Amino acid sequence: MLYTEIDSPLGPLLLTGRPSATAPGGTALVSLSVPGQRNGATVQPDWQRDPGAFAEAGRQLAAYFAGEAKEFDLEFAVQGTEFRQRVWDALDTVPYGSTTTYGELAARIGAPRAAVRAVGGAIGANPLLVLRPCHRVIGADGSLTGYAGGLERKRLLLGLETPRA
Repeated sequence: MLYTEIDSPLGPLLLTGRPSATAPGGTALVSLSVPGQRNGATVQPDWQRDPGAFAEAGRQLAAYFAGEAKEFDLEFAVQGTEFRQRVWDALDTVPYGSTTTYGELAARIGAPRAAVRAVGGAIGANPLLVLRPCHRVIGADGSLTGYAGGLERKRLLLGLETPRA
């Protein structure tokens, strides 16, 4: 596993990845974690630090945090159940600057209303914070609920994406 750390307004971001299966010389991202993140990645002794492998991810993240980019064009190599993959793919469709609810996301993937908890669990297990915008999912009443990186970081990300008048 390759890794690097990148400074950001959220604190240091830990990016992990492996060589791309589709782009020679590229890196497919496995996770993006923040300090103190619930179920976040931690550097393992057999991992190899390789900042160059994440240069494009770093460039795109810097542009996002500077307000110059609204989406990411990176290769992901995350593993999860078929249900989690459907939820994560649906997260990718939530536009920059907007929010959705857990119930709306469940409906988007064709899951019954009773699956809202399972959708929340899949969102909480998202290994690609920021890149896969789980911060754009809010409670049905408009409240900020659960975020593996902490609600303060969720507020910061949503504030970054809020258009300024």
